[in-house]
Parts: sequence; structure tokens; C-alpha cells
Amino acid sequence: MIFIVQRTIARQTARCACRRGQIAGTTRARPACVDARIVKSKQWCEMSPCSEGEICGLLFNRSGWTCTKGGGRIKTVTVRHILNICTI
Repeated sequence: MIFIVQRTIARQTARCACRRGQIAGTTRARPACVDARIVKSKQWCEMSPCSEGEICGLLFNRSGWTCTKGGGRIKTVTVRHILNICTI
């Protein structure tokens, strides 16, 4: 008997309704408008993406970040494409 294990990846999208110079991002694990400079420079931890009590760390190639909580629990987020930067 062969078992196939499938993994699902949670995806979150945010509607672009940010002010000039901002982009849809995440703050404290919730959708938020953040400074576009953070996204362009890939300094992800500057937008405080982790929940309270978690420590943010950049991935070595700046392709995303990790949120580490006590007890060794690590959540990793990677950014694949930046579709829209609000410049209205």
C-alpha cells in the first residue's frame, strides 16, 4: 500500500488600498500597509511581521523571514513575487 502525503501552503492576499509610498504587507501577522522602501530593500523584519512574543530573522538570501517563538517553534515565510506597489 502506498500513501501519498500532500501539504497545503496557506496563502494570503491583501487588497492594494494603501497610501502613497506604501504597499500591502503584514504587521504582527495581520495584513497592513507598510513603507514600500521595506519591500524594495527586502528588510522584511522592519515591518514587524511576527506575532507578539516571536522574534523575526531574515533568511540568508532575503527571500523572506522566520518568526521564532520559545520552545523552538519556527515559522518561515518566503516572498516569491511582488505584484503591485501602490504609488497612487
